[in-house]
Amino acid sequence: MTKFQLVLTGIFGVFLIVGVIIFSSYRGSLGNAISIEIWGTMPQTTFNEAIKATSLHQSKEFTLQYVQKTEEEFDASFIEALASGNGPDIFMLGSEKILKHRNKIFAIPYEAFTTRQFKDSFIEGAEIYMAPEGFLALPITVNPLVMYWNRSIFTEVKITEPPKYWDEFYNLANQISKKDGALNISRSLVAFGEFGNISHAKEIVINLAMQAGTPVTIWGSNNKALSVFADSFNKSTIPAEAAVNFYTEFSNPAKSSYSWNRSLNNSTNYFLGGDLALYFGFANEISNLQIKNPNLNFDVASVPISREGGVNVSYANFNSFAITKASKKISAAFSVISILTGKEGAMAFSKALRLPPARRDLLGQKQINSYESVFYDSAIRAKAWLDPSKGESDIVFRNMIESITSGRARTGEAVNRAHRELSTLLLK
Repeated sequence: MTKFQLVLTGIFGVFLIVGVIIFSSYRGSLGNAISIEIWGTMPQTTFNEAIKATSLHQSKEFTLQYVQKTEEEFDASFIEALASGNGPDIFMLGSEKILKHRNKIFAIPYEAFTTRQFKDSFIEGAEIYMAPEGFLALPITVNPLVMYWNRSIFTEVKITEPPKYWDEFYNLANQISKKDGALNISRSLVAFGEFGNISHAKEIVINLAMQAGTPVTIWGSNNKALSVFADSFNKSTIPAEAAVNFYTEFSNPAKSSYSWNRSLNNSTNYFLGGDLALYFGFANEISNLQIKNPNLNFDVASVPISREGGVNVSYANFNSFAITKASKKISAAFSVISILTGKEGAMAFSKALRLPPARRDLLGQKQINSYESVFYDSAIRAKAWLDPSKGESDIVFRNMIESITSGRARTGEAVNRAHRELSTLLLK
């Protein structure tokens, strides 16, 4: 398209949105509320609880129909419904599925909701939803990766606080990890180094890589996402290689920091059993940990950072509301998600889901609960990445880690291979 056609299309798009919003308001004033269907995976009761705290509750302008789907059935049901013309107007979109559903989303034009408005409203990590064609969604909550730590283990070795920097892990491994002469591990500092028996192994590696200096993927000039996983970014050491080297060191029996191997139980269960000092999990796992072992004496802290600088990042999954391209009520849907992700709506969903909100004005509020204060601090520095396909990228990272720990490849070779495989997935 020529520049003139692009500008003309943009102008018509803005007029269309403004016009339909005015028309929607007019209809609402006559008592003919517009019905908006929303799909998501949160429980119906949770959604209803959040809506009650917003102006959409008993609204004369809009009526909301929420359809709950399980995580397992959502994608297939969503695609099938859209194909048959019975899809929702709005759906909940996790940051890990941005690329998966990008072609089904109505991108909010930058003329209708400006970049300045977005940046003033939402935290930096939420910019993952800023695509070349517009905003793919507006965020509501953040689920950051945090570090759970066993207070009893730290007390036993007379250490008063969890590590704040990654270089502290080396000495802590010597003080906390227990292994016999045959290198059988009976207590571990941290579940790092392997993949199959470590919960969130991919997310932990990506967090380390982001802190080292790579965003993993970026938007390219061709409007497609590109892998930069193996880029040096003008550093003497490739960031991803430094991150992977650190991660895999803790499963190397030849290192004094040796703390994990693939014969051990899953890291979540190992932590629940009281034999893992540090467990990296998401904020929304806290209730499950408390329920499964009420006697576990643990606390939570932010993901450590590098003492030598780098990027202060906590990996996170964002949740948001997106408008389906197939909706016949685009502007009404935009009005609804503007309310859902506004200050009132974001706070309501934050409380209902027990997760930090994605809004700047809400994250700045001090939290009394000790766990929530850490979650809020972690959310402020949260970042996500453009995942081409969760299941397929899991395989890419698993192969990378296991090729190193098995001795089949050096770190540089494994990182370059992962980069090429991510690039292939992103081209699909």
